[in-house]
Amino acid sequence: MTNALTTAVAGFGTGLSLIVAIGAQNAFVLRQGIRRDAVLAVVGICALSDALLITLGVAGVGAVVVAWPGVLTAVAWIGGVFLLGYGALAARRVFKPGDALLTQGDVAGSRRRAVLTCLALTWLNPHVYLDTVFLLGTIAADRGPLRWTFGLGAALASLCWFAALGFGARLLSRHLAKPAAWRVLDGVIAATMITLGASLIAGA
Repeated sequence: MTNALTTAVAGFGTGLSLIVAIGAQNAFVLRQGIRRDAVLAVVGICALSDALLITLGVAGVGAVVVAWPGVLTAVAWIGGVFLLGYGALAARRVFKPGDALLTQGDVAGSRRRAVLTCLALTWLNPHVYLDTVFLLGTIAADRGPLRWTFGLGAALASLCWFAALGFGARLLSRHLAKPAAWRVLDGVIAATMITLGASLIAGA
């Protein structure tokens, strides 16, 4: 029991270390949380996607991912272009906030866009396959029979992080009621997306 708990905690810590760093997905979840727009759907997609990827990694699919560099290159190009486009839209909001200042999103079309964007940010990032599937899967393999316990801890870390980021972000909404604050936020998001997009294409 002690070994299983220790392994689960190790998986939790490893998973958390891989997803906490500022990235396109985290920036998007933060923005949706502040706007209170499709937060449950976005958090659910991120957590379930990570759980699936972690499962694949623990099952040993990481070797297959690394064996297909062409697929990762294609994903890098598609994801890079997508991030550049999303970054450009965020940069545009810096100068033309429009309805970005709304903190309550209740339009079906807005929820659909949020879901599709979240799916793209999650699955069109080649680093997620290398980090979550290959790296985490490799670390889990060293745990032998307890590798699935390690994976469970990592999946739990993902769920806790995205839930805290998405639902906790609403606490910032009252501080972002002014247009200037939203311009700063969108400026940070634009810089993050464009930088990551350019790095993906450059490394493809």
